[in-house]
Amino acid sequence: MNKHIVRIALGLGLVVLFLAHAAKWGIGGWTFELPLVNRLEAIVYDTRLTLTMPRTVDPRIVIVDIDEKSLAEREKGGEGRWPWPRDRLALLLDKLFDRHGVALVGFDIVFAERDESSGIKVLRGLAQKELRDVAAFQAALKALEPALEYDDIFAARIRNRPVVLGYVLTQEKDVRIGVLPDPLLPAGTFAGRKIDFKDYQGYTANLAALEKAAATAGFFSVDPDPDGIIRRVPMLAEFEGAYYEPLSLAMIRVLARDDKGALPAVNPGYPVDKLWTRGYSGLEWLELGPLRIPVDERVEALVPYRGKGGTKGGSFRYFPAVDILNDQVPAGALKDKIVLVGTTAPGLLDLRATPVENVYPGVEVHANLIAGMLDGNIKQKPPYVIGAEFALLLLTGIALAVLLPVLSPIKSLLTTLIVLAIVIATNILVFHAGNLVLPLASGLVLVALLFALNMSYGFFIEARGKRQFTELFGQYVPPELVDEMARNPGKYSMLPKAADLTILFSDVRGFTSISEALSPEDLRDYINEYLTGMSAVIRRHRGTLDKYIGDAIMAFWGAPVADADNAKNAVVTALEMQVVCAQLNEKFVARGWPELKIGVGLNSGNVRVGDMGSKDRKAYTAMGDAVNLASRLEGITKTYGAAIIVGEKTREAAPDFVYRELDRVRVKGKDVAVAIFEPLGQTGQVDKARLDEIKLYAQFLKLYRAQDWDMAELQLFNLQKMAPANALYSHTLPERIAVLRKNPPGPGWDGAYTFDTK
Repeated sequence: MNKHIVRIALGLGLVVLFLAHAAKWGIGGWTFELPLVNRLEAIVYDTRLTLTMPRTVDPRIVIVDIDEKSLAEREKGGEGRWPWPRDRLALLLDKLFDRHGVALVGFDIVFAERDESSGIKVLRGLAQKELRDVAAFQAALKALEPALEYDDIFAARIRNRPVVLGYVLTQEKDVRIGVLPDPLLPAGTFAGRKIDFKDYQGYTANLAALEKAAATAGFFSVDPDPDGIIRRVPMLAEFEGAYYEPLSLAMIRVLARDDKGALPAVNPGYPVDKLWTRGYSGLEWLELGPLRIPVDERVEALVPYRGKGGTKGGSFRYFPAVDILNDQVPAGALKDKIVLVGTTAPGLLDLRATPVENVYPGVEVHANLIAGMLDGNIKQKPPYVIGAEFALLLLTGIALAVLLPVLSPIKSLLTTLIVLAIVIATNILVFHAGNLVLPLASGLVLVALLFALNMSYGFFIEARGKRQFTELFGQYVPPELVDEMARNPGKYSMLPKAADLTILFSDVRGFTSISEALSPEDLRDYINEYLTGMSAVIRRHRGTLDKYIGDAIMAFWGAPVADADNAKNAVVTALEMQVVCAQLNEKFVARGWPELKIGVGLNSGNVRVGDMGSKDRKAYTAMGDAVNLASRLEGITKTYGAAIIVGEKTREAAPDFVYRELDRVRVKGKDVAVAIFEPLGQTGQVDKARLDEIKLYAQFLKLYRAQDWDMAELQLFNLQKMAPANALYSHTLPERIAVLRKNPPGPGWDGAYTFDTK
């Protein structure tokens, strides 16, 4: 045992580290946590949830979907773009309640502004001015007004029906739009208890007439976890000391109202005083009649996702809103159903990232919660489960820390696998059968680290070969890829070869001015911070850092380690470089340094890559026409006011991004014209304003290439209004058109612009 004392001591040290993480030990305001373990815990939770989802359709809840079909133009069978006139929504309610006999309707939509689409505002203006003396007009307007007050019509259809409206709570203090419903619980309800409620500062709610007519309203604000995933929804949110309910809970309450229409109360549930709950002053659940809704320390409920979302997800039935309006759904098909009116149309921006899917309809989050409340299968994660985590880590950790050092490698492996299997099986059983979420990642990581610690002697044998390999490749290849290459050293060689790569060039704009404005010492720090930040991004996305050329950077993807996603990784890198550039600027501006701007050029193609150079000095680099084009593309970013420009092949190889075609060009040294594109972000993550700009710019290119200079200039004028500061619209392209007017390119012109300089 004595010869293993060091390994045992190191193992026990790991156990203490993880116990401190589980118990959130800290001093003052500082709390010790392992961020990686927290991230893994989220991944483990998502995995358990995905493995245990029922993946069946809930027949009780349906979604009336404002989808692309419903938003189509009237002549194409739709209702037109959102928002719709509220007399149409009034008709929708009539269809749902009178034709189909639904039990309840909830709107995952807020009606914060008056609907004046009927033209009543214009008519009243005429009645007060130009036509104030026309008696016939005044009489006609008075007769027509009731039919043109769409908000009143909508409110009348809501009144005396089980309709729940939605609204938004925000952190913006100055936002107070519409009228909030009465709080679910008044201020002071939880006096004397330390409960970390989500506290909101503002709201966007419904018009007073609509709010008054509805049975109640609930917020549909949903805040994602730190990783951007929506796993939970507040069951109570605090605003100005009072407590408000979410849309899902409001709908359950309306569903459970008595014969007189009174909504049932919600009662806080506090844990029974036991050893493991003693001293905990928070909530454990909310009670609504026989229903019990478990909540965590922030009074949030975990969303019990049933399966994938959307019309093809198989969790809830979807009916296009336009089909309900046009009686395309058989009468009674929705009888006694709980109806949520929401949207899956991408343009209406209600798509969320969830453990189930990265693009998931937000309306289904509420549907899942309603189903979970009715079934009583919402997972419980009370704060005091850290006691269970602590006990598991203590017992398992000490046992393995003492046992593994004295076992042979094979027995250590078998013991570790058995312990992992028991821990995982028990955890999943409790999760699925008992609806209790116990931490798992910390236990798994601790067991794995204890095993790795005791097997680490093998590292020293393997490290000898790795060191030799690193000496060969380490001076050329980023260290992040050396380990991967070292697993199969015979697969890699320094000899030049042909390979399909994506090449990146970046350069600091106006570097001469920057260097003149800074002292030598400041310039050194400026360029070092810039190169360090950008190099970290390149390496993080598996790029090979070729060289620094003054303030320029050259990198490539696809060698020496093959990368099927080399174009995608390169585009992600270029976009992230712009983010890092903005972060660096915050530091630079604070120091009084000039602002940093960079241009990035990307191109993909077949090149020669390998160990090249003279007898005195060689470098692992790439050469070829595709490399030259990448350099030229970086050079013309200034002309187009684009942060990033990519070639055609890069765009084709990385389709998961939103691109704007900028132009067709002939760069210096090339006779063949190429299309160039500006990546703006990943698909689904670019805002509507930019998408509208892309469409308008595409129309400009079409007119420009057709030599329709007048209409092309008109589109540029529209683009200038959208982006007044963009010199491409206000100077570069208008000047080019002026030249082309004087020197028409003639028929057969391919629309390409020729650059005479690099």
